[in-house]
Amino acid sequence: MINLYRFKCFEKYSNLLHAVTNKSMNFPYGFSLALHTSENETEIINNRNILARSLQSDKSLHFIVANQTHSDHIQIISKKETKGWESLENAIEDCDALITNEKEIVLTILTADCVPILLYDREKEVVAAVHAGWKGTKAKIVAKTVLKMKEVYGSKVENIIAAVAPSIGACCYEVGEDVAKHFFDIPKAYTQVEDKYMLDLPYINKYQLLEAGLSEDNIEMSNICTACEVDRYFSYRKEQGCSGRFMSMIGLK
Repeated sequence: MINLYRFKCFEKYSNLLHAVTNKSMNFPYGFSLALHTSENETEIINNRNILARSLQSDKSLHFIVANQTHSDHIQIISKKETKGWESLENAIEDCDALITNEKEIVLTILTADCVPILLYDREKEVVAAVHAGWKGTKAKIVAKTVLKMKEVYGSKVENIIAAVAPSIGACCYEVGEDVAKHFFDIPKAYTQVEDKYMLDLPYINKYQLLEAGLSEDNIEMSNICTACEVDRYFSYRKEQGCSGRFMSMIGLK
């Protein structure tokens, strides 16, 4: 049995499936789901298959995994096929946001501190999964994903619900001015401690969603810091370079 974190804002929609995985020392590598960090591939794939079964879908699901590169590149998924689930070789290349309106496709994001954001247009039946580290946040990838949903599917911002999954919080994310300067124009984006800055990436992504037109009532924050909750989530910073990654995912039944 594995533990999954779920968002209240999504649970009331019976046609939607979503989850954020937790660490578990009952499984290999603490239930890491990353194929790109040199663990035994067979054991990671087995972890992934355990996760897939836990979603309890009565139909066959197709999982999409991207080769995340801290870019602002967005990929529309229009075919029912699995990508990057059992091999890195056919993962979506150089991509940090995925969008689809196809049923039985599960979009995934792998993180260990960066900000995963899940989006759902409840009217047009469109889902998206976004990976936003500081570089992706600087590039406003989440706002660009909302714009792409509008352009491709005719989504209206008032119908889009967003969930910001566990990620490193301002309590633990210390950066230099070289990083913080990109967010100086955003109120409450950081607190300064001498020559260091405690950057609030989850809040900045929420700010960008609000700037994109989403209602605050339609944005749910997990308010979980991966570094503070390192017993439940992988944290690259707290663990000083961990190889584990947890997965945030969303799809349409």
